Amino acid sequence: MVTSYSLPEGFTDFDMFSFGSALLVGGVLGFFLNAISIFSFLAIKEMRTANNFLVFNLALADISLNVNGIVAAYASFIRYWPFGADGCQTHAFQGMVAALASISFIGAIAWDRYHQYCTKQKLQWSTSMTLVVIVWVLSVFWAFLPLTGWGDYDFEPLRTCCTLDYSKGDRNYTTYVLTLTFFYLIIPALTMFTSYQSIHKQFKKTGKYRLNTAWPLRVLLLCWGPYVLLCMYATVENVRVVSPKFRMVLPVLAKTTPAFHALLYSFGSESYRAGIWQFLSGQKMAQIQSEKSK
Repeated sequence: MVTSYSLPEGFTDFDMFSFGSALLVGGVLGFFLNAISIFSFLAIKEMRTANNFLVFNLALADISLNVNGIVAAYASFIRYWPFGADGCQTHAFQGMVAALASISFIGAIAWDRYHQYCTKQKLQWSTSMTLVVIVWVLSVFWAFLPLTGWGDYDFEPLRTCCTLDYSKGDRNYTTYVLTLTFFYLIIPALTMFTSYQSIHKQFKKTGKYRLNTAWPLRVLLLCWGPYVLLCMYATVENVRVVSPKFRMVLPVLAKTTPAFHALLYSFGSESYRAGIWQFLSGQKMAQIQSEKSK
């Protein structure tokens, strides 16, 4: 017996398959890269520093966002959401926690790198662990608020994944999204801009470029910026006049950030990359450092 389903308005079977494929590819790629980052940190003792602990927690947040995307991909392939209304709320809450934590950690890493390369202040374990606890607690707090009535979770246009409901555009939604944008886009973006600008100037003086200072902020703005603009647009205009396909492209784009983060913060960091190499190849970090000095 074939299960019947009705396609969401504005979408064809090919659209469902295409969006599902994009979510699956991004989710699996990000999951694989972040899983390597996580297992490397856990397996290699030399990697367990206060600085790398922030990168490790970023990978945890990102792999959680990957799982969220893979679930959405599965629902897209079967053409409907199979987990009911409660499952939709859980899916949206879990995705929001992951997204807020991920954005917070890239801001915290930028702040840490500024002190690491510019002020030469070493990050203490107590500070690192305090930052991690604060980030996770605040992410859960802000993601929980729509479940209590400030903001609301509902299906995205494809109706195979759930997120913050921007279709109402009422005062309840507007106050929540403006507050969230200030704390989880403007503040992290300003922190990253000032930190990486100072780091770039320091690298320019020494002639040694230890990491990419341009792309972290670009990834944040390119991947999350369009989706946030859509949410902001919904505070002043009826967002339903925007094509549902276009509205669906933006969250799919945002969910590609975990793969970029893994490349920038895990594989793009000298110390973390060395640990990953040791985890994958068995070559000791001491050997890697000695080879670099030759």
